[in-house]
Amino acid sequence: MSVLDDIVAGVREDLAVREAATPLADLRAALADVDPARDPMPHLRAPGSSVISEVKRRSPSKGHLADIPDPTVLARAYEAGGAAAISVLTEQRRFGGSLEDLRAVRAAVETPILRKDFIVTEYQVIEARAAGADLVLLIVAALDDDDLRRLHDLASELGMTVLVEVHDEAECARAVALGAPLVGVNARNLKTLAVDVDTFGRLAPLLPDDVVKVAESGVFTPDDVKRHVLEGARAVLVGEALVKDGEPTAAVRAMTGVGA
Repeated sequence: MSVLDDIVAGVREDLAVREAATPLADLRAALADVDPARDPMPHLRAPGSSVISEVKRRSPSKGHLADIPDPTVLARAYEAGGAAAISVLTEQRRFGGSLEDLRAVRAAVETPILRKDFIVTEYQVIEARAAGADLVLLIVAALDDDDLRRLHDLASELGMTVLVEVHDEAECARAVALGAPLVGVNARNLKTLAVDVDTFGRLAPLLPDDVVKVAESGVFTPDDVKRHVLEGARAVLVGEALVKDGEPTAAVRAMTGVGA
């Protein structure tokens, strides 16, 4: 079993508990009380680099990253730095996140919020929107084509933007066939957790020019951002470097607008 398979198995176990506590009908009813989803695409398409800043306590590859007792403090710092979106980890077992973190961040900032998780069912998509998420992550490696299309279409129907994540050439082809306008190229192999910093440069040319390309993993400095911008990135998704930085507002600002 790969690392990804193990994570998804745990996600499904935790999901079953939430489904038993909150039926899907109740989640759908809650959608009536949620503000319309915010659109991050104008910011992401603006000249220069954009930053999707992440609220991330730990990871399977690095273990503990940062103590984040109040995610709203970090989220406000990201917003002050000009983040295009704020990614909130909601997977609990490996990343120490929760939907409570997402709800708290949503109430604290106006910046679009991405639910970062291993989404494999319609329940999770609706759950994300009910919690106030404006974007959801769909990992191509975790889904077959039918599920990828179904979840992408559902998120779009709910007004959300979908960040479709790819890791290799075959997954790029699937994202292109889907017609995804926002594609993240993750340099981290989710089967082994190894990072290959050349992944984005290798895969970005396989995506259409009108796709907003996001470089994920292995981004730590403005020079890393510059490299990826030259390779075709319009945005970077950054977690570890920002949660460890003592001045996250300045760190986000330094990574924003590169190449404008």
